[in-house]
Amino acid sequence: MTLTPTGTTSLRQPDVVAAAVVDTTTERGELPVVPGFVVSAFNPLVRETVRRCLGDPGTPDVPNPLTGPFPDSTAIVLATVAADATTSDTASQKLVSGRVHNPLLFFQSVTTSIVGHLAIEYGLTGPIHCIAADHQADTTALDAAALLLLDDTIDQVLVIGVELAANPRTAAAFARLAALGHDGRPPAADLAVALLLRPGPAGHAGVPAEPQDPAPDDAAAGPLHRLAALAESARRPLGEER
Repeated sequence: MTLTPTGTTSLRQPDVVAAAVVDTTTERGELPVVPGFVVSAFNPLVRETVRRCLGDPGTPDVPNPLTGPFPDSTAIVLATVAADATTSDTASQKLVSGRVHNPLLFFQSVTTSIVGHLAIEYGLTGPIHCIAADHQADTTALDAAALLLLDDTIDQVLVIGVELAANPRTAAAFARLAALGHDGRPPAADLAVALLLRPGPAGHAGVPAEPQDPAPDDAAAGPLHRLAALAESARRPLGEER
């Protein structure tokens, strides 16, 4: 399913129920590995950010309090500009050099691989959407979430924004986007944001309808600056410092 969010500023804006940010500029130590995923920081980054947002997956006897009541009605939206460039570049370099490739690299180069892994961990069977946006990836993700929440079968949406620090190839791509007038600044370091959204009002930090330009102190978040700002502002009143 392809979402084309147009005219979404008239939609009722969702509320932030839980939030988390993992910024490797300030993180210390390695992120927990994800079984079956190799080489790239992309997948551990996504998984750890979601874990901090939602808490641990839970068990059949003690389900996760945020996802357990909504196994079939939790949608996931992941937004990125360059996606898992580490995996894509490693696989491509092995291929063109004639070296034996690792099949895992081709599996995990598909962005839905880590999202599917998380859906299994948390027992979620709702719709999954992965968005590659060359401009306002954060706003596009929030618009997609607002559209999904119009569906009576969707109770909440997990929005994930993720971007790796630029390598030479993606730095050139971001520079090209900037030259075209897009928000072409990559994040200062590997960065992921997760927000759990539900239809407002619910007494939580509401999502503003209109995007704002990044302040000087959040420009380091690059194309995820709006998601990062929402997460930081929401975590304080929600007490979600996981």
